[in-house]
Amino acid sequence: MKTSRNFMLSIAIVALVFTGCQQSQQAKEEKGQTQLDINKENKRIVLDFYQQMFGDKDLSAVDRYIAPEYIQHNPAVADGAAAFKAAAAKWFEGQPKTKIDVQHIASDGDLVFIHLKNKNADGSLKSTIDIFRLENGKIVEHWDTQQDVPKESANSHPMF
Repeated sequence: MKTSRNFMLSIAIVALVFTGCQQSQQAKEEKGQTQLDINKENKRIVLDFYQQMFGDKDLSAVDRYIAPEYIQHNPAVADGAAAFKAAAAKWFEGQPKTKIDVQHIASDGDLVFIHLKNKNADGSLKSTIDIFRLENGKIVEHWDTQQDVPKESANSHPMF
């Protein structure tokens, strides 16, 4: 009898969870947004931000695309949109505008991954990967990693 009650309780819980998930999906579909639409929009936001901020050196891009409570995982930059803007202002001193060279971009829900070919100050190449988390159309969190592109490689595979 106890086993039967536990079984029925388990089924009831699964049914409630399933119903909740269905309702959440229905709400998105009623808004006309599929996961594909959300992924596409998030990629567009990141691409627009990246070109305006790092290509055009337009610090006002922070105001348009970055949430005030921005979480920064790069240890050289403090949290918050204002701190990011201040750091970028220093980076951009004397730097010309440029076209961002995006090699790959992908998204998975609220995360967007972008792989770029950049140049160091001496003209040598570096590979940059940035990961952004978005909420309500704003960038709220960021991770990054960079690697210089060596003149010679231990294998024949390109970095881009």
